[in-house]
Amino acid sequence: MPQPANITQFLAQVREGKPDSERRLFDLVYQELHRLASGLMRRERRDHTLQASALVNEAYLRLVGHQDIDWESRSHFYMAAAQVMRRILIDHARKRQAGKRFTGIRRVDLHEAMTVAEENDGQMLDLDSALNRLAAIDPRQCQIVELRFFAGLTVDETARVLSVSEKTVKRDWAVARAWLEGELRGASAV
Repeated sequence: MPQPANITQFLAQVREGKPDSERRLFDLVYQELHRLASGLMRRERRDHTLQASALVNEAYLRLVGHQDIDWESRSHFYMAAAQVMRRILIDHARKRQAGKRFTGIRRVDLHEAMTVAEENDGQMLDLDSALNRLAAIDPRQCQIVELRFFAGLTVDETARVLSVSEKTVKRDWAVARAWLEGELRGASAV
């Protein structure tokens, strides 16, 4: 991973509008964002029209395009990147879903929704709805799911980004997965 001090420094320079800072920041974070996007895209359906590079570019443009964001740190940037990647994939699924009729309902668990979401964009939308409900109940658990699932971070990386222990991440990840599985079962039973 790129050095946190460098990323934080470039984020501040971008916010200040310093020349060439956006390009230098992009060069610094591109590989890490691409690694995260590649892991995320491996979970998507095979015929997905987005590629990891396109996901990275779109996410980066959305992140840096908001001059009003006061980037606090490298962790803040990667947390926002995970949320933006989630939004991009959800928006993409909604667009695909808009042109289709939902032909059947079946029961799914969280693991299946995460690994087989390509079979039905509706599963991704159900997951998004469940994550929004989880965020209202426990924002940190939602952040952990976003970082682990949407950004593809490891337990260690997630702990560093959120400034919590690995034990906390593991516990919250287990609780969030169990809660989301119950929510997804309920959504598929409707």
